[in-house]
Amino acid sequence: MCVIRTFITFVAITFSLPDNKELNIEVKSYVADVTDLVALKQAIQAIKKDFGSIDVLEFSPYAGWGTFTNVLETTPESVVEQVNSYLLPAVLSVNEVLPDMMNNGSGAILFTTGISAMFPLPFVGNGGIVMSGIRNYATNLYNALKEKGIFVGHLSIGTLIQAGTAGDPDVIAEAWYNLYEKKDRFEDIFPQGFDPTMLPK
Repeated sequence: MCVIRTFITFVAITFSLPDNKELNIEVKSYVADVTDLVALKQAIQAIKKDFGSIDVLEFSPYAGWGTFTNVLETTPESVVEQVNSYLLPAVLSVNEVLPDMMNNGSGAILFTTGISAMFPLPFVGNGGIVMSGIRNYATNLYNALKEKGIFVGHLSIGTLIQAGTAGDPDVIAEAWYNLYEKKDRFEDIFPQGFDPTMLPK
């Protein structure tokens, strides 16, 4: 998860610019386990104490492939694990930043999910339940806030995130920036032209 004062800060951090001082950007990290809602709330409050209101929230925690279960092996426990890792932290994070955004009449809330938010994939049975739930939540936020000066966006990623590949973080950051800058649609799929039928069953 990335919470930041402005979108240019997000781009600068994500693109790993050699010297953020050239852009007069102050970078500071805050550590919290997103499954610990108390600790997460404290971290966000610490950010607001240090920097003031948060202009952009980018939410994309990821615990690795080991947390996903095939749909035939999905249990209540495996779904709860995903709920605790993604859905509840997303709702809490929005609750913490949204009041200031609404008071200011501006801001952005950006949700990054796996491609199972868009397409049912049996090998991420528990993850797909929660990712599609986050997409539903994000869609409702977008519809409720688009006339209030707050942009809510969703980027669904269907590739491995790794430098030097099609899923290079710099390329993903550019896709996010384009979606945010244009604000002509709520969501996008990365990479564009992604074909879910090419994924393993």
